[in-house]
Amino acid sequence: MKSIMKTLAIVLTLAFTAVSCSSDNDDNNSGNASRDVKYEVSGNYTGNLDVTYTEAGGGVLNEDITSLPWTKEFTAGPNTNGVTLSIGGHGGSKDQTVTIKIFVGGKEVRNLPATANSEGIIVAVPQPYVFGM
Repeated sequence: MKSIMKTLAIVLTLAFTAVSCSSDNDDNNSGNASRDVKYEVSGNYTGNLDVTYTEAGGGVLNEDITSLPWTKEFTAGPNTNGVTLSIGGHGGSKDQTVTIKIFVGGKEVRNLPATANSEGIIVAVPQPYVFGM
């Protein structure tokens, strides 16, 4: 089950990243030229959680979250077009929650809450943040 959740998280992250690389008119940049990134996952979920995220060089990493809250901070490299993270978990209880936040330059640019289903499974995949071109 754990490898299925990791595979699902990686596939969803890559799919959303590929879609986000197309030309868009949303206000991702908002005048913020900073490339300082902070990921934050918080909540009361007690099951096993995996996080998949874009790292400083633009690659994708996967790791287990051993306790909440979880954070990761870095400065994105010049060849990194955007950032995202996703979580997947199993073994929790119905209605337990997590909230994913992405900050760029100290400003919150993504916020996505998620709730575990009746089987204690939780998945959250926020929209990627694309740096201004």
